[in-house]
Amino acid sequence: MLATAHVEPFGSLDGFLEQNLGKELLRFTTAGSVDDGKSTLIGRLLHESAAVYEDQLAAIKKSRVNRSTGPIDFSLLTDGLRAEREQGITIDVAYRYFSTAKRKFIIADTPGHEQYTRNMATGASTADLAVILVDATKGLLPQTRRHAYIASLLGIPNVLAAINKMDLVEYQENVFRKLEHDFAALAHHLRIPFVQCVPVSALEGDNLVARSEKTPWYFGPTLLEHLEIVPLRQNYGTGPLRFPVQSVIRPDRNFRGFAGRVASGEIRPGDAVLALPSGQQTRVQTIVSYDGDLDEAIPSQSVVLKLEREIDLSRGDMLVSPVDPPQVSKRFAAMVVWLDAEPMRLNQSYLVKHAGRQVKAKATRIRFRVDVNNLTEHPASELEMNGIADVELEASVPLFFDSYSLNRTTGSFILIDPISNATVGAAMIREGLSRSESANAEPALSLEEPTRSGAVTPEERHRRHGHRSAIFSVVGNRAFAERLERSLFERRFHAVLVSAEDVAPTSLPSVLSALQEAGAVIIHWSAATSPEQQAALADVAGESLFEIPSTDKDEHLEEALKRALGIAAKLRIDVAATGSGKVNGDAVTH
Repeated sequence: MLATAHVEPFGSLDGFLEQNLGKELLRFTTAGSVDDGKSTLIGRLLHESAAVYEDQLAAIKKSRVNRSTGPIDFSLLTDGLRAEREQGITIDVAYRYFSTAKRKFIIADTPGHEQYTRNMATGASTADLAVILVDATKGLLPQTRRHAYIASLLGIPNVLAAINKMDLVEYQENVFRKLEHDFAALAHHLRIPFVQCVPVSALEGDNLVARSEKTPWYFGPTLLEHLEIVPLRQNYGTGPLRFPVQSVIRPDRNFRGFAGRVASGEIRPGDAVLALPSGQQTRVQTIVSYDGDLDEAIPSQSVVLKLEREIDLSRGDMLVSPVDPPQVSKRFAAMVVWLDAEPMRLNQSYLVKHAGRQVKAKATRIRFRVDVNNLTEHPASELEMNGIADVELEASVPLFFDSYSLNRTTGSFILIDPISNATVGAAMIREGLSRSESANAEPALSLEEPTRSGAVTPEERHRRHGHRSAIFSVVGNRAFAERLERSLFERRFHAVLVSAEDVAPTSLPSVLSALQEAGAVIIHWSAATSPEQQAALADVAGESLFEIPSTDKDEHLEEALKRALGIAAKLRIDVAATGSGKVNGDAVTH
């Protein structure tokens, strides 16, 4: 008899709806090489979670196709296409929904064949977690590495490595430990932050929902337990305002609003906004939704914004934070996953669809192509189907973007063949290549005739960087200090990490003073604090010293990072608001 997940009683329809709406939603994808057992695992998980209707189960039992050794072929629950059932493989992406007492889930069951890598990238593009299957009898295969690489490119922070078919290796611990070590090394190389390995047998149901007696040496969570407790991405959608305009709403002559979905940031009536590409500034008058006017709009919310002043906006334009705008450039570098049988060729015209904006573009240079077998980089002049490469592109008009690591919406785009209208590539933006077209760019200066004389003042450096200097003091967790430096750097702060282990105590004040005069935001890390050290930091920074507590708990680290980034945002100088430069928020408080 198969085990089923416990279902909480809800009493009434209203109680059920309230309970269901209050649950967190986790989107996850399955990946791995062909015949690793992805569809069987998902089918078994759905069955044991009581997420399969009786008529579906009856139809599967009556099916003439059964490649399993038991009465039910669980892969048929997700492999719905006739070709999939006949060949015993997954071709298209199959989406399935189920829930437990703790969470709701949307599964994207993706294909393992190399020729369907594009479908895997599609299914993983919205995932919060990737379940990558590894066949215990075969180990890590090239397609396993390719899917892990794509998961890292897409910024999926959590990966669960399901070491499947443990029944075929007699549940040997040494087999699991070796594959666990191999996958952990791969994840470390790809900089995937959170990895959990679970020994499972999709066919027998071991360690999927209930803990198996056949693996007494394993003390970690089951697959479903991990899915229920893994922390969701808390920083998704945080950051400065990004509101791509989808359409202009004008039902009568008295109303003109701009419909779209908040990609990041929060917006309230009265907030200042900058319109791109026009560069005009205005404020939000009202936020309109189907349920009436709102006091606030948050990330992923679709709303209509009515502005105080009439400005020229249309589909493809963007409303952004005036103190922290995106990069604006025709030229940019991106990691491209090529999806078409015809290779990508340099200087060939394609269409780029980015945040509601569609423009012509061409690839001007392939920096390197990634060999997924050993994750090495090689030169290339074209990119074949399922290939992954770092590519420089040039658009016909400027795009407004952030790096993909900061914003999944404004940092990604697709490439379209202008003749066939087929989607031929998916890309994640790494950086802009032309600062001259940036929203924060200053006019070009003559090398022979400086516009001012005398020494460069701290205020001039602050205006050049777009922010004032400060010191963030982090004690204990060096990885957190490095993450904070990276987060500030990617938000275009002049950030520098200073380690107490690398600087003598007597030299610390002079090092900090030099960096402060250069206008840097300094992250000072030390394993332990001392009164002398704190006195030196306070003497240099004064009121611009901020102590950021760090722990080893993920939820507390996310709160600390969010607090630090909030403080940093107040260091920015609103050059457009005043000629002399004004700190955003007027004052920075500890």
